[in-house]
Amino acid sequence: MINIICLGKIKEDYLNALIHDYYTRINKYHKTEIIELKDENDLVKESINIFKHIKDKDYVIALDIKGEKMDSTSFAKTIDDIFISYSTIDFIIGSSEGLDQSIKKRANKLISFSDFTMPHGLFRGVLLEQIYRAFKINNNEKYHK
Repeated sequence: MINIICLGKIKEDYLNALIHDYYTRINKYHKTEIIELKDENDLVKESINIFKHIKDKDYVIALDIKGEKMDSTSFAKTIDDIFISYSTIDFIIGSSEGLDQSIKKRANKLISFSDFTMPHGLFRGVLLEQIYRAFKINNNEKYHK
């Protein structure tokens, strides 16, 4: 199971279409759920809501600008390696204020996709595309480079 735990709703139709497209593609490989939580503008309240969706046995990847950077092949290997020992990966996307330290401490891994600041909807689409790409790589299937 892959959970994408994120704060805030996506209002733009074009971003919702992007997200839905990759969500559908990923689900052909692995069960995935997008869990949208309310953006509270309070990191502590947000972390309490996030923790309600994380189980003790889940592998947690928090998306953080100070996290490890990797290319698509390394990301694919990371996902493949995690699924050897864990049945669920939780990807956590914070609000515009980021993530509370309690979430970062709980995370098994912090990953950064870029030093750029991105709108949340766009980043959600980028994350889903990279997860889809990881499944294509791990299954030795052709996908554009």
